[in-house]
Amino acid sequence: MKLRWLIPIAVLMPLRLGATGPAVSARVATITINPNQVTTLHLRPEFESTIRMPEEITSVILGSPGSFKAEHNEGEPQYVYVKPITKDPVQSNLLIATKSGQHVTLELISDGASPTGATQPIDFLIEYRVSRSFLVASDAAVPTMPKVNEKDAPSGGSPSHPSSAVPSALDQEFEQQAKLNTPKWTKWDGKQIETSIGDIRQWDNETVVSYSVYNSSDQPVEIVAPQIQITGRKTEKKKKKNKGVLSDQLEIRDYRLSVTRLEPGGRADGVVVFDRPNFKQSTEKLFLQLAQADQVDHPILIGLPFTPPIATERQ
Repeated sequence: MKLRWLIPIAVLMPLRLGATGPAVSARVATITINPNQVTTLHLRPEFESTIRMPEEITSVILGSPGSFKAEHNEGEPQYVYVKPITKDPVQSNLLIATKSGQHVTLELISDGASPTGATQPIDFLIEYRVSRSFLVASDAAVPTMPKVNEKDAPSGGSPSHPSSAVPSALDQEFEQQAKLNTPKWTKWDGKQIETSIGDIRQWDNETVVSYSVYNSSDQPVEIVAPQIQITGRKTEKKKKKNKGVLSDQLEIRDYRLSVTRLEPGGRADGVVVFDRPNFKQSTEKLFLQLAQADQVDHPILIGLPFTPPIATERQ
């Protein structure tokens, strides 16, 4: 009887050591969602890491599909599985958005297949929890901002605040945009959505842009978090036929977005705050970048004035 138990153990132990090689250090972490924070995810070939969100995931955008693989399916709406698909050292980024408008940004780092073992611990599981200060009222991840399902927002539809809580300047900007009954919509060729720009304000060296998005099609559409882009042409002494174009993403300090999924006739309202550079070249232009989740490689670029027309103090 003892011999029957010892034989399987003697066979399994060598297989385990041969499959994994040197012992790896694993990490399991719980992180509070913060749209201004980038989470570093350490990966390794032959290992799969799991990301768990507190609610249903609506979109997953991977920066380098040729270096990493990110899997998400409807059967497990809160999970994303990530792993490197090359044994070389690689880096990329990953953006995950949820149905209430929350999003997380991750930096993916793989040191590659090292025969001596990785020095950094592998992130086996990253579990995000809800931040109570970001569009969330409880651990159930219920957005506090109203969901507007019509092109014209109903009067008196601004989100309510507890009597003891004073809305921030960003929340006030969001409420003001949500109260607009008849925004001036702009149509875009090949897009399901129309856009409208509200107030553009300056808070010290920060710029605040309010906007709305409307689904004018007969199909549901998802939108991703806003970005700010500054684009210009290279200045060269010698004239060339093909002049290079420079494009940089500016850092976003904060933003609000009522919803990311728009049903036919649905409307989303948003506000974005970003650090505006102190100066720019004459060939450079500033853009608000909005995109559908299925067309992130063809975003909508809305021109913004470099100097905001309204200057106020942030409360």
